[in-house]
Amino acid sequence: MEPLLPNDMIEQHENLLSTHLNARIIGSGTETIVFAHGYGTDQSIWDKITPCFSEKSYKILLFDWAFSACVKDENLYDPLKYSSLEAFADDLISLLDEMKLKDVTFVGHSMSGMIGCLASIKRPQLFKRLVLLGASPS
Repeated sequence: MEPLLPNDMIEQHENLLSTHLNARIIGSGTETIVFAHGYGTDQSIWDKITPCFSEKSYKILLFDWAFSACVKDENLYDPLKYSSLEAFADDLISLLDEMKLKDVTFVGHSMSGMIGCLASIKRPQLFKRLVLLGASPS
């Protein structure tokens, strides 16, 4: 997995949400697609399809949710905080703000579909469209 920041900058950015969630940008297009995985998986579920988009002039944001086994800081996941999808929606909004992204196409699988819906209600200007794949109810 490519780090979001060059190695010499990672240490000074340890407290950034993007660092904790293994966020990375692929491609450099003008339109951004955010791929969010479902429960029990990680960002690697998108590995087969993201090249199709990054090669076609899209910027892709991939990340792992706090519950993912790929997140190194086990203390990041607080069961009380994340007892509702609202906390995940807040993380998504914070991540997009930190990355200075808006008007994104959000692709959410399973529970991420509902997280994207909640985040788009709170901050509609961040989202251009939502693509929900097998979205679970709230």
